[in-house]
Amino acid sequence: MQQPDFQQYTDLISEKLGGKVLYATDDFFAEKENLIKPGRGIFIPDKYTDRGKWMDGWESRRKRVPGHDFCIVQLAVPGKIHGFDIDTNHFLGNHPPFASVDGIYVTQDLPIEALIHAPDWQELLPKSPLAPGSQNLHACPDRTLVTHVKLHIYPDGGVARFRVYGEVVKDWGSVASDTKIDLASALNGARALASSDMFFSDMKNLLMPGKGVNMGDGWETKRCRIPNNCDWVIIRLARKGHIDEIHVDTHHFKGNFPESCALEACSCETNAQVLAGEVAWKPLLGKKLLAAHQEHIFGKDEIEAHDEITHVRFNIYPDGGVSRLRLWGK
Repeated sequence: MQQPDFQQYTDLISEKLGGKVLYATDDFFAEKENLIKPGRGIFIPDKYTDRGKWMDGWESRRKRVPGHDFCIVQLAVPGKIHGFDIDTNHFLGNHPPFASVDGIYVTQDLPIEALIHAPDWQELLPKSPLAPGSQNLHACPDRTLVTHVKLHIYPDGGVARFRVYGEVVKDWGSVASDTKIDLASALNGARALASSDMFFSDMKNLLMPGKGVNMGDGWETKRCRIPNNCDWVIIRLARKGHIDEIHVDTHHFKGNFPESCALEACSCETNAQVLAGEVAWKPLLGKKLLAAHQEHIFGKDEIEAHDEITHVRFNIYPDGGVSRLRLWGK
């Protein structure tokens, strides 16, 4: 099945990015916090708790009164939503038949009761059917800026994971032009657009905040047997700028780090042109040797002179894994 376009955007409520599940009407069987964890959730046939079957997701009890359940999730950063994945993986006889999503933009922390009853919630996804054990993918045509979303399930049941894909909206007017900032951070709006290979783990992990928690929390390609191979990721920077310092972190990659890496850069108005190969890539960082399980820092004297750039191509030789990439600049 072809991936919907909206899944190319950042999951704005990801636990890894900094999203938070603030409230649920009921999570008797399975905790609301599971909704934003990585992966699609697992199933362990013989695992039970004192409340019933253990499930890797959010699951409310069977409702015996009027009404329905809902939860509220705070985005890691404000953003414009492009689509949703309401994943009922492993919820087969206990999934909700329908769901809807609302959104709101608030500029200050509100007590949870005030947030629940705030008058400014807007419908982003109307009440829609959910299939059991499936990724239920829904586009969001409304590009309203939001800070929180409310997932309604009708009337009750379980959802394994909830994804809210969209664009980070950063107030660049509040950032001074001489402020050093990570232009490759997903929190600032950078996006990984394409890669040669991500057999073991996703290219998007390169741009996540913090240190990688394990080897799966990075970008790792399969072993390539082709001589002189080069694997790569193309990244759209959060903002056009100059790069002053580059960090390449191979944390957790001990027997499978790349032998070396290099960076190229371009300036282009559209992602489509870059992906179509209609740009001239210029050297940004020459080929540098890498070592296992450490952060490599390359300073200004190692970075090629360049005008303002919008995109980079991160090359690794011949293959392997990198945990994080930081491009500090102005």
